[in-house]
Amino acid sequence: METNLQPQPAKAYSPLGPSGLGGWLVLVQIGLILTIFNVALQLVNYNIPSFGREYWGVLASPQGELYHPLWAPALIFEAAANGVLLLLAVLTLILFYQKKALMPRMIILLYTLNLLIVIIDYALLRSIPMAFEFEDGSTLRGLVRGVLTCAIWIAYFRKSERVRNTFVR
Repeated sequence: METNLQPQPAKAYSPLGPSGLGGWLVLVQIGLILTIFNVALQLVNYNIPSFGREYWGVLASPQGELYHPLWAPALIFEAAANGVLLLLAVLTLILFYQKKALMPRMIILLYTLNLLIVIIDYALLRSIPMAFEFEDGSTLRGLVRGVLTCAIWIAYFRKSERVRNTFVR
């Protein structure tokens, strides 16, 4: 009896297995599109206006009535983080439709970066008494959602045969 002691490569592209932008990848596509719209709205409706005189002067200026030294870093961080998330989500969606092999790594980066941003944002808000007092629980919900998203989708992108067979270019 002859045994083959050659190491076997990791599961690779299988033309007989599932492939294409169907299955669970439809949810990923919808999620990416919603992420782009939500982050863009966040930037336009909240982040950019926060640098205006009425917000910045009240929150981030030492003469402001609601001043706290962490408001300026928090506002800048949120705006910069949302800008990076928007660019990364758009790039990931482009790679998704092009079925590029880089896409699974990019989406894992997107999910992980989003979770890291939510953690930092939560820590900043907890450090500003007035912000934490008026926090409606959305930051904590975002943190839980980020953890669940990472747990589910990162595992999916690492183990899915459809992902291995689709993103090959």
